Formats: sequence, structure tokens, C-alpha cells
Amino acid sequence: MGYRIAVVGGTGNVGREMLTTLAEHDFPADEVVALASSRSLGKDVSYGDDKILKVRNLEHFDFKGFDIALFSPGGKVSAVYAPKAAAAGCIVIDNTSHFRMDPDVPLVVPEVNPDAIAGYTKRNIIANPNCSTIQMVVALKPLHDLARVKRVVVATYQSVSGAGRDAMDELFNQTRAIFVNDPIDRQKFTKQIAFNVIPHIDVFVEGGETREEWKMAVETRKILGPDIQVSATCVRVPVFVGHGEAINVEFERPLGETQARAALKKAPGVIVLDRRADEGYVTPVEAAGEDAVYVSRIRKDPTVANGLSLWVVSDNLRKGAALNAVQIAEHLIERHIAGR
Repeated sequence: MGYRIAVVGGTGNVGREMLTTLAEHDFPADEVVALASSRSLGKDVSYGDDKILKVRNLEHFDFKGFDIALFSPGGKVSAVYAPKAAAAGCIVIDNTSHFRMDPDVPLVVPEVNPDAIAGYTKRNIIANPNCSTIQMVVALKPLHDLARVKRVVVATYQSVSGAGRDAMDELFNQTRAIFVNDPIDRQKFTKQIAFNVIPHIDVFVEGGETREEWKMAVETRKILGPDIQVSATCVRVPVFVGHGEAINVEFERPLGETQARAALKKAPGVIVLDRRADEGYVTPVEAAGEDAVYVSRIRKDPTVANGLSLWVVSDNLRKGAALNAVQIAEHLIERHIAGR
């Protein structure tokens, strides 16, 4: 028996990737609908190689009879419509930040804490973590199981696609403007993004960190363990797709490079490409369009006891958003709602 699936925010970067991923995974769906605001009503979006869906109006949509809704319309929209879908009996997998820290909403990365999915029954909602958190905890989980993560210091190199299609357009237009000596127009970012890096993602919060940095800390603790300390510096870089992270980890117990590398090679969702030679590592260009979390530059940190450093790269639109949501949906139907 197939399922009825709704994709909310179906015209955005992540929504389109959700539709692509559902089709690539041959998700057992009898019906898939794409929903967005009235501005996008009637637009065409692709579902697989040969299907076109007409976008429907979220405001007037009845979720009754639908099994799962994948949400990525922005936090304010999810705050209104996700509870409505959940109340209609549709299980919501939300990619926005709105529900992540709700104690009654599980925050799930299937390779890391799949058992948490069972908690969806409290509100009929499951939250997708932040893209930068997802790839980090996928890499940390096998190491945490061996030696217990105590402290993480991470610097992110986040692509503009994480800020939406307008941000990608801004990078493209600014790059072109520089080459033809046109004025630089800033709309989405606080400073020029072309040929530059910006240490500012989301708003500043108390203490001087940005909300993106705060999210990495609190989400990691909710997923991996409440005692883990995280210090993050999140930076936007002039890359279209793919986030990189330089991660320094301090463990409670000794963990050598060889042991860590072996554990990562066996971990689900991880590919280790780590040669100490030219091109012996993965960059965002190679990760774009791929499902895996790539780990490179595994090495001992001699400045702290029980320390390792890693370079971690992943496609933020796929594993950082759409793929993670689809994987949660697959776990749901395999372990919780089979035959529904």
C-alpha cells in the first residue's frame, strides 16, 4: 500500500530537493502534492524525471487523509500550518527551526538517533536539525560511541544555498558585477558575498554568538548528549552548494587516529576520503549532489588530551535537509506506521 505525501514549500531550494529525493528513493507514495503560498499557485515543479506537479495553495489545503507532510516553508509558516496538518492526522517532518527545541518534538538524524522517532506521537511532529548540525553529528556519532565527546570547537564554511534561492542569485549577480565593473548590490547578506566570507549567519543573540551558532550547540546536545560543550563560529562563504566544517573534538577517553578512521569507515552515511596528499580530501564541489557526509583530514590534536581534528563536508540541501527528512519518513513507514 502506498502513502499520500505532501511537500510544503515545494517551490523552494529544499522543497524541490525533497521532491527529487522522494523520487530517487522510489518512496512508496500513491500520491504526492506540492504546496506553497498563493504566489506560487499553479506553478510547475518536477517530481522525478517524468512527472510534473502543479503547485497547490497551502492556505486552503486539507491535510486530512494524508500520511506524511515534509515541511520547508520557513519557520513562521510552519508554526501556523504544521500543527494544523498534525491535528488532521498527518505526521509532519519539519525542516525549519521552529519546533527543534520543543521537548515534545523529537529532533532526529536517522544515522544518529533513530529511536527518537517514536516520540512523534506526542505532537505528530518530527523536527529536522539544522543543516550544519546534521553533518557534524553524523561524523561525531561513531566517535562518541567509542570515547564520549566532551567538547567540540567547530568553524563552518556554509554555502549560500542555505539562505535560499535569492542568496544564490545574489552571489551570481555580485560575481558578474565585479567582472564587468558594475555596482555591487546587497540584498540578502550584510556584506558583499562574492570573493568574500561573512562571519555572520542569522541574528546575533545574547553573549555575542549568532543564532546559527547557538543552534549548533543546543541541537547537538539534544541529539547526542546534554553534557557536550560546543563552541561554533559559523561563516557564509561564496560557494553555491555544500557546507564544510573544521571540527576539533575533545573526548573523555583516548581515541587514536587509526581507531577513529576505522569507526568512521563503518559508520552509516559516512564516506572517509583521507589521504595526506594533493586532492586527498573532499571539498564542497565534490559533495554537491551526493548523499554522504564526507570526512577528511583526520589527525591528532596535540594541544589537548584526547583530541582529534576533522574536516567534514556535505551537501546542505540533501543530507543537510531533504535527504534527512526523507530518511525519517522511510523509518516511519518501516517501523511505526507500516500498513497505515
